[in-house]
Formats: sequence, C-alpha cells, structure tokens
Amino acid sequence: MTIESCNLPVERTQRFLPLLLVLFVGSGYSALVYEIVWFQLLQLVIGSSAVSLGVLLGTYMGGMCLGSIGLPRIISPKRHPLRVYSLLELGIGIIGVAVLFGMPYIDRLYTANVGHGFAGVWLRGLVCAVCLLPPTILMGATLPAVARWVETTPKGVSWLGLFYGGNIAGGVFGCLLAGFYLLRVHDVAVATYAAATVNGAVALMGLGLARLTPHRAPAPVSPRTCAEPKACPQSAGCLTAVAGLMVWPVYVVIALSGMSALGAEVVWTRLLSLLLGGTVYTFSIILAVFLVGLGIGSGIGSLLSRVVALPAPASPDASRGGGPRIALGCCQMILTAAIAWTAYMVAKSLPYWPIDPSLSTSPWFNFQLDLTRCAWAVLPAAILWGASFPLALAAVASRGGDPGRLVGGVYAANTVGAIIGSIGFSMLVIPWLGTQQAQRLMIGLSAVAAFLMFSGSGHLFCHREHSPGDSLRRELRGISLFFYLCELCVLCGFLTLVALLAWSVPPTPWGLIAYGRFVATYGGRLAPGITEEKDIPSGSGKPDIFCTYMGEGLNGSAVVTMSKAGVRCFHSAGKVQASNEPQDMRLQRMLGHISALLHPKPRSVLVVGCGAGVTAGTFILHPSIKHIIICEIEPLVPKFVAPKFKKENYDVVNDSRVEVIYDDARHYIRTTRRKFDIITSDPIDPWVKGCAALYTQDYYKMCKEHLNPGGVVTLWIPLYEGNSDTVKSVIATFFSVFPNGLIWSNDIKGEGYDAVLFGQAPAQAAMPTQINVDELQRRLSRCIGNESVAQSLAEVGFDSAIDLLATYAGQAPDLQEWLRDAQINTDRNLHLQYTAGMWLNCYLGREILAEIIQYYRFPEELFIASDQSKEALRRALEGLQSSQ
Repeated sequence: MTIESCNLPVERTQRFLPLLLVLFVGSGYSALVYEIVWFQLLQLVIGSSAVSLGVLLGTYMGGMCLGSIGLPRIISPKRHPLRVYSLLELGIGIIGVAVLFGMPYIDRLYTANVGHGFAGVWLRGLVCAVCLLPPTILMGATLPAVARWVETTPKGVSWLGLFYGGNIAGGVFGCLLAGFYLLRVHDVAVATYAAATVNGAVALMGLGLARLTPHRAPAPVSPRTCAEPKACPQSAGCLTAVAGLMVWPVYVVIALSGMSALGAEVVWTRLLSLLLGGTVYTFSIILAVFLVGLGIGSGIGSLLSRVVALPAPASPDASRGGGPRIALGCCQMILTAAIAWTAYMVAKSLPYWPIDPSLSTSPWFNFQLDLTRCAWAVLPAAILWGASFPLALAAVASRGGDPGRLVGGVYAANTVGAIIGSIGFSMLVIPWLGTQQAQRLMIGLSAVAAFLMFSGSGHLFCHREHSPGDSLRRELRGISLFFYLCELCVLCGFLTLVALLAWSVPPTPWGLIAYGRFVATYGGRLAPGITEEKDIPSGSGKPDIFCTYMGEGLNGSAVVTMSKAGVRCFHSAGKVQASNEPQDMRLQRMLGHISALLHPKPRSVLVVGCGAGVTAGTFILHPSIKHIIICEIEPLVPKFVAPKFKKENYDVVNDSRVEVIYDDARHYIRTTRRKFDIITSDPIDPWVKGCAALYTQDYYKMCKEHLNPGGVVTLWIPLYEGNSDTVKSVIATFFSVFPNGLIWSNDIKGEGYDAVLFGQAPAQAAMPTQINVDELQRRLSRCIGNESVAQSLAEVGFDSAIDLLATYAGQAPDLQEWLRDAQINTDRNLHLQYTAGMWLNCYLGREILAEIIQYYRFPEELFIASDQSKEALRRALEGLQSSQ
C-alpha cells in the first residue's frame, strides 16, 4: 500500500509518522514490563529449571511469531491499520490485567494435576500457552498492522525499521523501570497496571489518529509480464520471479541472525552475570544494553536501507533488493568479528579490570561500572543484529506489495530463529559443548548467513535486452570469469578469517565461575588450567588455588578448587557456595544436626540444594532417619561436585537412603504429595535472581503444609553481603509463618557471619517449641549408639549439647520490636531479591548480629533443663553477648 493509493496528501500522512513512532515506544515499554512480570509469575508456578524456562520462552516467542504471520492473512487490508493497531494494544492491556488476576486459579489447577516426565513438560507448556499465547499473539501482530499505513518505498521501509527501533527503545525503558523501580518499590500488580495504562493511552491516541487519517484499501497491483523471465530475473517486469527466486535467502539469513542473537544473549548473560553478580539488576542491565544496541542498530539500518535501496531514476519500479542485501551480508560478515570481540572481552579482559566492588559505599557506583563493562563488550554485536532487521525488510520489499505481509514474514523468520537459538543454546549447546564452543557456533552461523546473502545477491551482470547499457553488459559478461575468480578469492579469505576468529575464542576461565566479581582481586593466586588433586603441591608460602573440576550445565556452572593449605571449595554463581573451612563446615553441620536433634524422632528429610553435600550427609548419621530426598536444580552438583567432598559428607549421594530429584525445589514442594519430618536447605544466596522465591511467605507456608506434626524447617541466612533491611526481611518473613521461630548464630569469634533460622510445626495446636537440654545431651551420649553424631559435632567445635545450644541468638517474640518495619517478602512482590541485590557488596555482619543481640534475653520457657544444665547454658550464652 502506498500513501498515494489512500488518496491522502503525502504531507498530511507523513507528519503523523513521528507520533506513531512515539506510540511504538509506548508499546515496547508495556511489552517488556509484561514480559518481566509474566516470567516472574509463571516461574513461581512451573519452576525455574531450564526445562521450565525453555517452555516459557518458547511459548512467549512462539506467540509473537504466530501474531506476525497471522494478522496479514486474517485481517483485511480494508481495515484501517491504526484502528487495528489500537484494538490490539487495548487487547494486550486487558489480557495483561486478566493474567494477573487469573494466575492464582491457574496455579491451583496446575498444582492439582501436575505430573513428572513428559506429562509434566506437556502440562507446563499448556499453562504457558493459556497465559502467554493470547497476549503475545497480539504483540506480534502490532508491527505488521501498522506496516499497512506506510508505503513500500525506500522511505516507507526505513520508517518500518524506525518503528521497530522505537519499540526496542521503549523496551529498554520498560526493562530498567521495572527492574529498578516498579518491582523494587512496588509489586507485580503496580507494574501490570502501569503497563496496562500505557496500553490504554496508546490505544486511545491510535484511535484518535485513525479519525484524522481516513483509510482506503489500495488497488491490487498487477505486475507486468516479461517476455523472457528466465533471462531477465531482475527486470522491472519480473518482480514475481525475483520474489520466488531471490527472496528466500533473506528469510534464511534473518532467521540465522535471530538464532545467533538470542544464542548470544543466553551465553553472554550467563557469563556476565558471573562477573557482575547474578542479581536482578545485573540481568536488567545486560538486557537493557542488548536492547539499546538493537535499537541503535535498527535506526542505523533504517537510514542505511533508505540510502542503498534508492532505485535508478530511469527505472522507478526496479527491484531494490541488491543494495540492502549486500548491506545485510556485510552486517553478518562483520558480526563474526564482533562476536569474537565480545568473547575475548568477557573471558580475557573484563574479569581482570582492576575493580573491587566491595570498595563502593553505594550500589549505584557499581551499577555504573556494570553498565560500562556490559556496553564495552556487548554493544558492537547488538548494533549489527539490530541493523539486520530493517535491511532484511528493504531486501525483500517491492512496490505494490502488502507491507503487513512483508513485515510479518521477516519478523516471523527472525522470531523462529530466535526461538531455536534461545532454547537450543540454553538446553543443548551449552550443556553439551560449553560456552566456548557455543560462541564459535555463533560465529559460524553469522558466516553462513553472510555467505548466503552474498551468493543470493551475485547476479550482477544480468542480461536485459530492453534496458540501456546492453553493450556494456555484454562486455562485462565477457570478463565474468575474472570476477568469479575474484569472488572465489574473497570467499576463501573470508572463510580463513572466520576460522581464525573461531579459533581465537578463549575458553571460559574457571576463575570467573569461581570468584566472579572478585576474580581480579585474586591476581596470581589462581593457577591456570585444571589439575588432579594428587598433583597439587603442598607447603606454606603464598597459597596458590587450583581448579580440580569445572563443568557447565543446564542451569549453571560449577567449579571445585583446592588450595595448597588443603582448603577445598565448591563455587557457583561466581562465589564460594560451600567449603571444608571451619566456619562453613560448622554452618552445614548446624543445619543438619539442629534439625535432627530438636525433632523427637525424625524419619524423612527433604534437603533443598545439594551443594557440597555436607548438610544432607549430616542426616546419614542419625539412625532414625530412613529416607533423605535431595532436590537439586543442577545435575552437575550431585554427580560431580558432591563426590569431591566424600570425606566431609559421608558419601551421601551413594547412600541407599538418599534419593536425588532434579527439579526446582519450590516446584517440587508445591507439586509433591509427600510430607516430611524435616525440611532444610543448603546455603542458597537470596540475592541471586530467582532464589528469593525460596524466601517468601508463600514458600514457607508450603513447607509448613508439607511437614508432619512436630516437623521442623531450618533455613540458612547470611549476615554478610547485605544490610540490616535485607536480614530483617528474611527473618520477619520466616517468623510470620513460624511465630515461635528461633535464630542460631554461626559467628566467628563474636563477629556475625551467618545464621540458622528454626521453625516447628506444633504437634498440637498453639504448642510452643521447647528444648529438653538434658535429654538432648543423653541423645548425644556415646554410650547409646550416637558416637558418630557426637564425633561429627566435635569436629566443628561442639563438644556437648550445651556448646550447640549456646549458638542461640534470639526468638521471634523477643525480636518483634526490631522487625516492626521489616518488609515481608511474598510471591507478589519478591522484594527481597531487590533489596538483597542492591546491597550485595556490603559487609555488615558484625553490626547486624549486634542489633539482634540487643534484644537477647535468656529464654526460660524455651529450655527445659536441670538447674545445673540451665546455669551452664546461661553462662555459655552470656559469653556470646559479651563478645559483641
């Protein structure tokens, strides 16, 4: 459709194009807010495992693809494009609000019918389809709908690219606003209403604009026939032949571009989140930088497509594909170098910038550094991917064609490639081949796309009997062999360059996985390569750290290190998760033994997270326990990490009583019908994106519902890497479900390090927790068969029941005043991941423990003991208070 075909003055229509660009900015803002909110809500229902996320992302992008293909085929061109666009926006807003209110019902329906294996995956897909397909189909249809309002001339196609770029620009704003304000300060409801309000405003403005610009359907265009179509595939009269013979490489190339772009987003987000800390802010920054690059590239590509696609004055109807195709091919060619650049920056440069994030007193300073580092690494490739879309539009456009079908086809091809790239790289390529080979594959995909584009644009000397310059063309055809040889040399040089670039991609350094944002501070302490433990030298002096295992799995990466001093550590998410150092061993033994000893006779245990296996292994020593379930999201950990700590965890994964389930722990607890005497967890960082879902009031209620009468829940809480508000939020949320909960401190010489929260489901209604000190001591006595339990406690400094109970730091009733203003973390707000992520680099453990101790009093009603035992316990606890 052209502007002229609508019988409207060109100036009258063109003057509204900038306003329409603004509307697309609003559409992009709403779309990204919805995406963040929906992903957060649906992950709470179907889990956060790689399978769940793959189903979720595939459904979301599949809906976009269906919408882009379907609208031009379902909606007649006679409909006013702006009115159609406005109704689509209105529908998106209505469905967005409906998803918010309908999610609890979908949650209950899913929980009641979920299964495992293929049936479980099918049901997850069904839930995602019900929630995501209706709105995402409408989202995917918006650009093809508006495309019918512009002309398929170079200028019109460039405006389509600008609309696409404006949509991305709005997405950047929505991503940052949702991540840094709406969800941090408010909750998913406020974020949804904000997005729906913008949808409504865009719809009203679109309807008003439609009234100002009456629409008439374009008259059908009948392409002229050519006397010799086979001899003249590029003549003005052979647009149909060109479309049939020459358009398909463009669709393949834009699909490959989408595949490599989303694959890169998966790989680089995974690596950069290690470097910057896996908080919600890190993911928002990475996504925003990627979108900024796409937006900049889209603007450049739109302007470039308008320049290179100008037809010759003598042939105004000529096909315009040659110039944009060459430009598109150049983009893919340069992408091979841009991908290699990012791979080198992420592995060899950024980790070693002299940055110590703990030096900052404000999180905003670190955010600025994070933004700079992301832009330095990611922007070049993102700009090129962004430029590819408008160039692809220009490459397939022809006068008189339906702009809706033009945009819908290119957008659908790009989206199909993106679906394959995101799911394929996250679920297959990285777990099978690793991030190094994944980036080499991305370079290969871009090289293939460049080759296809140039080979599809190679008919430069087409014979045209009825056009001027025939004698010159015949002369050129006579020396075509020379040009083909030149093309062959260029191709060989390009393939050589691609091979060199792919070979130059460095492996992911194990230090990045192990120490993340602090890798630069370790300097020369990290020994290169991976070695066997038997080859590690011992001795004093500067302690070198060696990697004894490194693996990249479905849901994360894992490293096991060993130092000359004999310290063995398990690393994930860019930090130490467990080790055999005294303070960590003490914490993991406390999680296990406090849970088992304060229950009268535990039989079944659920451990959330395997880690080094020490927490789970502690339960093996208690003879009454018959069944231990370890729920671990990453298969590498039980299979390869836990065996490295066989001595410390008593070879837990090979014990006959142990069952390992690979699933998101929250999803497992929600869907299992089993009940347990003990539910505990290995240390799980609340600041890591997604992990705050294991610290919500709703999650604790689920745990409580899955406890047998008298069952206990224990939870690790860090006092380091956070501030007082973060710790208060964790404790207050836990105590809101367990009103008689307890805190046990794992301090280092009186300085706060971490702690254990303890809650109990009463055997009888309103029955408070009580601890019989003398009975506990008898259970630990070596003369009744508990020698191994006593020995396990003695190894970490607990020689008696008094020593263990002396870690008591407070209880819920005493801390009500301190927790009065604490933010309760719920599924609807997940505030904890925002507060914890904001203060990740703060180390205030000593101050936080001192605040807790201020409210200490000796709990006479909690401890039942003889006068002698109670007095001994009182003196031991007073020693803790005096150390503060």
